[in-house]
Amino acid sequence: MTTRTYWLEHAWLGTHVEPGVALTTRDGRITAVRTGVPTPPPGAEILRGLTLPGLANAHSHAFHRALRGTVQVGSGTFWTWREVMYSVADRLTPETYHALARGVYAEMALAGITCVGEFHYVHHAPGGTPYADPNAMGEALIAAAAEAGVRITLLDTCYLSSGFGEPPNIHQRRFSDGSAQAWAERCAALKERGHARIGAAVHSVRAVPAGQLATVARWAEERRAPLHVHLSEQTAENDACLAAHGRTPTRLLADHGVLGPRTTGVHNTHLTDEDIALLGGSGTGTCMCPTTERDLADGIGPAAALQRAGSPLSLGSDSHAVVDLLEEARAMELNERLRTRSRGHWTAAALLRAASADGHAALGWQDAGSLEAGALADFTTVALDSVRTAGPVPRLGAETAVFAATAADVRHTVVGGRHVVRDGAHALVPDVPRALTAAIEALRG
Repeated sequence: MTTRTYWLEHAWLGTHVEPGVALTTRDGRITAVRTGVPTPPPGAEILRGLTLPGLANAHSHAFHRALRGTVQVGSGTFWTWREVMYSVADRLTPETYHALARGVYAEMALAGITCVGEFHYVHHAPGGTPYADPNAMGEALIAAAAEAGVRITLLDTCYLSSGFGEPPNIHQRRFSDGSAQAWAERCAALKERGHARIGAAVHSVRAVPAGQLATVARWAEERRAPLHVHLSEQTAENDACLAAHGRTPTRLLADHGVLGPRTTGVHNTHLTDEDIALLGGSGTGTCMCPTTERDLADGIGPAAALQRAGSPLSLGSDSHAVVDLLEEARAMELNERLRTRSRGHWTAAALLRAASADGHAALGWQDAGSLEAGALADFTTVALDSVRTAGPVPRLGAETAVFAATAADVRHTVVGGRHVVRDGAHALVPDVPRALTAAIEALRG
């Protein structure tokens, strides 16, 4: 049994910042949290700054990291961006995807992220031929997370069509299993392990025929696994769904049993009042990805209205235009300020909860996201003496972290009681920039 003690100069305990906290871990879990400890106990690891629960990135497409910077030339829309994205997906192999994801997940650890929800749909070889191991691509992602020292929920994604009634296009053939039943049979071979859980995803209502939605929902229900779905990210999707089915994507999902407390809609951008009521009333979560939504010119979703209706909020970096959950948290608030021309829609505490506890819950890790006895020993420390965070008194550390700090201010990340990032350096992937550069150059050939 491995027991460690950490002394936290300042700690966010869910409602307030507490100075001088001694936190004990044993076998990967927090066993004790003692406040009022002004000096480090003998032998304790000293974490100076503000320690937060580990952050949860509830929506990731790891291979999109290869697009950073290259898609900022010229004009266009989500749909023109998608063509560039497909060109990267076409070149992925299990080996190149593993190398890229290892770098991406290490970048996440450096940003204080201790768990990632990987929305995974690149399943087969180009053209749609399965690999010898039909789950080779998913296994590559699970291995990459282990090597980067973070937890993963592999949200294995059902993707069967290019649009309502249309077969997969040439790029999408490697995404498709042919039917939801074949998807379910392939997914059943995926095994959970200490750092990895298996969830499910419906790519979107345009990518899974209505008659097959229930198969995916049933697979997740039988395993009590998280189920995620891209929902109403684009108005064109809404228009096509109305034309094909006479109802919105949200209503279609509701009618086929997809919504519920273990389901999370990703983006939820272009919704009707009825859609919001359906999502909130069913307890379906909402994962907002503000940096991607603004990068792709998607629009600003009704996050505040969804939360009021009963939809728990989580956050994701999605396309990895940046990897920074603190930026995602503040962007959700700042977007709402722009939309409403008023301030203060979420407290710093509420935004941190979306970035931590509620994000972990959306990924099936209900025992993570808090600094309390019994929780997984996953936490991260943000510097309070950088050029961005210096100045405010420590008791305002939560507001400073959310509204001023960036991923560059993360000094330590601990996962399962093990230091993965120490003093701003990754302990398992020694040179993360070099790893990312090599992986992306290998993809470009």
